[in-house]
Amino acid sequence: MPVLTRDEAQTRAQLLDVHRYTVDLDLTTGAGTPAAERGEETFDSTTVIHFTARTAGTTFVELKPATLRSVTLDGDPLDPESLTDNRLPLTLTEGEHTLRIDAAMRYSRTGEGMHRFTDPSDGETYVYTQMFMEDVQRVFAAFDQPDLKAVFEVAVTAPHGWTVLANGITTHQGDGRWQAAPTPPISTYLVAVAAGPWHSVRTRHAGLPFGIHCRRSLAPHLDADADEILEVTRQCFDRYHEKFDEPYPFDSYDQAFVPEFNSGAMENPGLVTFRDEFVYRSAVTVTERQTRAMVIAHEMAHMWFGDLVTLKWWDDIWLNESFAEYMGYQIINEATSRYPDTWIDFGIARKAWGYDADQRPSTHPVAPDPDAVPDTASAMLNFDGISYAKGASALRQLVAWMGEKEFLAGINAHFARHRFGNATLADFIDNLASATERDVRGWAGQWLRTTGVDTLTPRYDQGAGTLTVTRTGSRPHRVAAGVYDRDFADGRRLVLRDRLELDVPQDTPANLPGPRPALIVLNHGDHTYAKIRLDEHSLECALRALSGIPDPLTRAVVWNSLRDMVRDGELEPLAYLETARAHLPEEKDLAIVQGVLGFAAAHIADRYLPADARPGALALLTDLTRDLIRRTEDGKDPGLRLTAVRHYIDATDRHGTLHGWLDEGGVPGGPELDPELRWRILGRLAVLGATDEAAIAAELDRDASATGEEGAARCRAALPTPEAKAAAWERMFTSDTLSNYLFTATAQGFWQPEQADLVREYVPRFYPDATALADRRGPAIADAAGRYAFPAHAVDAAHLRLAEQHLASDALLPALRRKLVDQIDDLRRALAVRKA
Repeated sequence: MPVLTRDEAQTRAQLLDVHRYTVDLDLTTGAGTPAAERGEETFDSTTVIHFTARTAGTTFVELKPATLRSVTLDGDPLDPESLTDNRLPLTLTEGEHTLRIDAAMRYSRTGEGMHRFTDPSDGETYVYTQMFMEDVQRVFAAFDQPDLKAVFEVAVTAPHGWTVLANGITTHQGDGRWQAAPTPPISTYLVAVAAGPWHSVRTRHAGLPFGIHCRRSLAPHLDADADEILEVTRQCFDRYHEKFDEPYPFDSYDQAFVPEFNSGAMENPGLVTFRDEFVYRSAVTVTERQTRAMVIAHEMAHMWFGDLVTLKWWDDIWLNESFAEYMGYQIINEATSRYPDTWIDFGIARKAWGYDADQRPSTHPVAPDPDAVPDTASAMLNFDGISYAKGASALRQLVAWMGEKEFLAGINAHFARHRFGNATLADFIDNLASATERDVRGWAGQWLRTTGVDTLTPRYDQGAGTLTVTRTGSRPHRVAAGVYDRDFADGRRLVLRDRLELDVPQDTPANLPGPRPALIVLNHGDHTYAKIRLDEHSLECALRALSGIPDPLTRAVVWNSLRDMVRDGELEPLAYLETARAHLPEEKDLAIVQGVLGFAAAHIADRYLPADARPGALALLTDLTRDLIRRTEDGKDPGLRLTAVRHYIDATDRHGTLHGWLDEGGVPGGPELDPELRWRILGRLAVLGATDEAAIAAELDRDASATGEEGAARCRAALPTPEAKAAAWERMFTSDTLSNYLFTATAQGFWQPEQADLVREYVPRFYPDATALADRRGPAIADAAGRYAFPAHAVDAAHLRLAEQHLASDALLPALRRKLVDQIDDLRRALAVRKA
């Protein structure tokens, strides 16, 4: 099926001026399809597009129907058989035109287009749209490119008892028919509909209707958090209005938590959709609540940057995502005191995502050259740690370099000049440049048009009493250097002697009088994007006294430095584990504990250490997490205790302890076992061969929810028997019946390092089977297969050779190829770390 190219989009934009879409969706029937499919497999979609052709010419409209019933152009019928793949050709005269298309469309089970979900808890059905990039064509006909904005008038006929949500305020007109208010001009990919028997909590703020919505089975959990969600929403809304001159540009603000959503959230104007895991059924930590708040702030930032002002073509996707990522963290930091410093979590978690992505063969500039994004398929590959984490880091450095006042002045000029229109990188830079005397264009060339991670290393000259910074890379950096001495009253603690502001590269060394510092930390405050190295003296101090650094953001910088050193073969993985063992029991910041334990488990224990060293690493993690559990017996830090319990479950081989917790319904001293912890324990017992199908079925009876079905799928795939593995493989790669979430859960359970011998025969089978699956089921499942079904545990040279041979094939769907490129590079790095 052809994808839209940049050249085709430019040609069509020169030809057409699109005014208005009138879209009518009937979710109650499937007329024209077999009776058995009506209402469950297809829905009716009628689209009327009003547009102008500036000159006579030919073009096409996109559509992916189950059945195309009729097409008329200015009242004259066109042949439905002329639809080729997803393109219907049009021959136009100069002037006004009306195109009417009537079709039956397929519901999706993969989170693309119109996704349909039936809740196993109560049998209720919900549908929602995800139109991003090319998926509007799965719902209605469209000139599907971001720079052909139009007004959308959407009507939906839904079953009795359903509520319909859309971009604008919806009104029920009787007999299940709902009419949404016309939108301002927006791009096709931003149109949204969500329909079902939603549970809703509604309020008003700043004169606008606000609402939060979820499926009925989650109603008690949404109600429990409604005050928090709405408070965060109001605080972010007000803070954005303090920063932005342009008021919120839409007529309402709904947030729908929807099932089986592929992303974290989607910024549909007036109707943001979130994955409904953000409606917490089980206990969560404050950092997880902070993440939800950050996502709320991130998506709200898109109302201005992405929705009001939209990219012209997908090479500028970073303009949407980097800006929203930066603003999401910054606004939560400023607008609410409910959460700790969000930049700590960004530094320890999100930046690691960016650093890793930027060191793979698939890296790309934050703002790639337009020629590097020739079509929508290549554009989809850029939704990664570069466009989000690295881009946000670059903007944070930009703010530190040019000043927040000037940055916001440039942003507001950008909104004013391009409201309800489209803009490019050049437009953005011009507007920033208008607000400062600094060379923003030069900065953009060095930061946004280049790839890779710079490395900064301090050099202390004791004789001269000076500090210099050596740089591997080419970017300028405005950074601080934290200079620490030992606390003589408590040798385990460090005190900040000085904080030096440096511009790298330096013209002259910085003066650093006094005795030799115990520790010098570059990027103090974490305002730049670079790998940080420690001089030899500082490294020794950090390994001994890391928990004694008073500032948690600085501790995060040091932990990231150690992480990078392990990945680069400069620090033994066991040394990292021993450092964690020594310092995490003293760590007070939960984001750091979670980040360090996550890297230690998923990378060091599972991949960077050889198989014969893994049991020792898991034993160390078991001891460490048991210490954290003991430390939190007083109940004063429930988030740390929950984190420790989760990681203890994942690391331990003491199935007697885990069975005891299940039988007692809780951990001695807390927490009680909620569904998440019960499935986590059962999953670990399945890996260890200490449970069976009967126990899994009993637990599913206890938790007959969508999350319960995912837990059961994960556990069944993890059972260490040939029969269980064969059945899981068939479900993933042959039957094509699994939804996106059940596929992911099954894949997560299948590969286990403890079961390497049992699943060895499946490693070579993965590549042809994943290729065929991607071809049949499309990009979303291809992404899931490459991300979750890849045999990452198989770290050996034979697997690397096999993987590289398969990657040479031209038959790979781009979404799968990108995931394999990244996975294979991670495999190559793991082998290098083991060798080092």
